Amino acid sequence: MFCCGFMWKSGGEDLQGFYPVRPECQPDVPRTRFKSRAGKTLSARRWHAAFTEDGHLDMEKVLRRIQRGGIHPSIKGAVWEFLLGCYDPDSTFEERNILRNRRREQYGAWKEECKKMVPVIGSGKYVTMAVVQENGNPIDESSVENQGWIVKNTVTDERVLQWMLSLHQIGLDVARTDRYLCFYENDRNQSKLWDVLAIYTWLNLDIGYVQGMNDICSPMIILFDDEADAFWCFERAMRRLRENFRATATSMGVQTQLGVLSQVIKTVDPRLHQHLEDLDGGEYLFAIRMLMVLFRREFSFLDALYLWELMWAMEYNPTMFATYEELENRNNAASDPKLLKRYGKFERKYINSGQNEQHRNTLAVFVVASVLQTKNKRLLKEAKGLDDVVQILGDIAGNLDAKKACKEALKIHEKFLKKANSNKQ
Repeated sequence: MFCCGFMWKSGGEDLQGFYPVRPECQPDVPRTRFKSRAGKTLSARRWHAAFTEDGHLDMEKVLRRIQRGGIHPSIKGAVWEFLLGCYDPDSTFEERNILRNRRREQYGAWKEECKKMVPVIGSGKYVTMAVVQENGNPIDESSVENQGWIVKNTVTDERVLQWMLSLHQIGLDVARTDRYLCFYENDRNQSKLWDVLAIYTWLNLDIGYVQGMNDICSPMIILFDDEADAFWCFERAMRRLRENFRATATSMGVQTQLGVLSQVIKTVDPRLHQHLEDLDGGEYLFAIRMLMVLFRREFSFLDALYLWELMWAMEYNPTMFATYEELENRNNAASDPKLLKRYGKFERKYINSGQNEQHRNTLAVFVVASVLQTKNKRLLKEAKGLDDVVQILGDIAGNLDAKKACKEALKIHEKFLKKANSNKQ
């Protein structure tokens, strides 16, 4: 991971040293704005102090710190496991160790199952060419020289065939993922990313693999030494995002969020909304990438991770773990003020407004709205077509402040709720 000499210094501490960039790629990478701030950023010392002797975590204190200044890179993986609902803050060290070991065994079993079908999995390599024809018949033997393995016998199981047909596309995307980072100069790290995505796809064929999942998964591979831990963190992140990736012949799941975004802008900035509609951009398709990969293209690697953890902390729901594990939720936040404090500030607003049981409008939608607001004047003045809109929004790469974007998103959310409620009256 520390294979390159080029590092960026921030706030006196070499934070970019945690994710070094290849020197030749530096000019093309958005500059990093995140700085670890004493007294604001969740440090390793503050993190360890938030646990009781047997391992119970003071999540309220942790959330407050994250929302003030993010998470220090040295502990991101460990904290993300709680933010994403991998573990219950009320569990003990021993209970989490048991669960972690059980999950590692489960992942190992799934990996073996996949490896029996496609031996490349777990080999330290990955494929970028088709391993089987679309009708299930084997491919010409000459392809073996290019990637080491192809299907030898006709595949008749439709589920297996659907999965195998996606493997080379995953490989093509893996080869392009975060290549500016020194971490991915190591082929084995790329193969780990491919393994996790391939196994996740096998287990979720109702969604399948969709480009963009690689951008969500890559940070997990970098943050966790153990591949199984990376898988489970990715799996939990996808619980929040998977519907965005669900596709039919005529639509993408992310269009639901685009519809919400359209309604938000129409409510809080009707002039801008009308201008975009006049440009035939009222469906907000230009915002698909921001929502699908959570602003990975608009921020540097470190800043994107900072934005993610800010959003996850603000959206945090303490019943997440029980929901994912299909356990009984014993607590009701609406009637328990102490539990309410353990929710993220964005989530609390829904509970306080009585909308706790309704479908959530994710914070990411309001972050996109805040980005559009920052470019309001340019969009109104300079955008004469959708190409102009895309270009203006493309200029934000490296020029956005994650914390400011989240603050503005919360303000827009507040304004949206007030206007929406007043329109109902």
